[in-house]
Amino acid sequence: MSAGSGPNIASKTILVVANETLGGKELLDAVQERADSDTRFILCVPQNRPRAGLVIYNDAVFDAAQVRLDLALEVVHGMGIRAIGEVGDPDPFSATLDAAREFAPQEIIISTYPESRSGWLRRDLIERVRDATGLPVTHVVNDIDSEGLPFHVTLAVANRTASGDELLEALQAKAEAFSQPDRRQLFIIVVPAEGGQGAAVHRARTRLKLVLDRLHVRDLYAAGIVGDPDPFTAITNALQYFRVDDIVISTFAATKSGWLRSDLIERVRRATGKPVEHVVHEDVPAATA
Repeated sequence: MSAGSGPNIASKTILVVANETLGGKELLDAVQERADSDTRFILCVPQNRPRAGLVIYNDAVFDAAQVRLDLALEVVHGMGIRAIGEVGDPDPFSATLDAAREFAPQEIIISTYPESRSGWLRRDLIERVRDATGLPVTHVVNDIDSEGLPFHVTLAVANRTASGDELLEALQAKAEAFSQPDRRQLFIIVVPAEGGQGAAVHRARTRLKLVLDRLHVRDLYAAGIVGDPDPFTAITNALQYFRVDDIVISTFAATKSGWLRSDLIERVRRATGKPVEHVVHEDVPAATA
């Protein structure tokens, strides 16, 4: 569970359940309207399984939900609102009931996409939660496609080149060029676990931590996950976890890169329709090879 802010005692607890719409304007407005010194908010983020990729990478599903939760908590804390949070069961109904039992809220807010896009509404989540808990349930609709989020999100994908200066400098330049006062530049780093389970996942986590540490030292806002061994699948999964504005892919030069031999850059451009920047890494230090 993520740490909250402010004193531990609250006279009122409100449970907020959201996934991809976490951070949406309508949801943040609903939270702010209810916020006062006696109220704390519990953010519950059900895990969101991708439609592709290997089931052995359950950690990636949890990690993606944790990233969304951490980002939302930072936004809410920046508004001066007391909140803590947890990642919930993949089933939103089970996740909501689990959190309601643990935190005993007086009200529940559930945030969804509009009805035409919401799987939660197709499963009649709002009424089921009302019936099961007996609590007031407020339904907030967030049209993220038109409203956007408080972040401009760049997805950066790399494996053995993740720790290279070329990627670091490319992301630094992108952050310096970003100028939208009402939004913040955010980098989501994805390191595919090339090679499968075990040691490959461990190496990917080590590379992910290294690149995040280097970005944080430069005061760049970043979070990340270990992805599917196939870089194309890792990218398409990440696009299901996060709303992404553009993509940066870091590879070796063409003579050394399996990703380029599989035409990864163009395949991602065609499949996503998003701007894709290719960063070429010429060499890898022995310590991170």
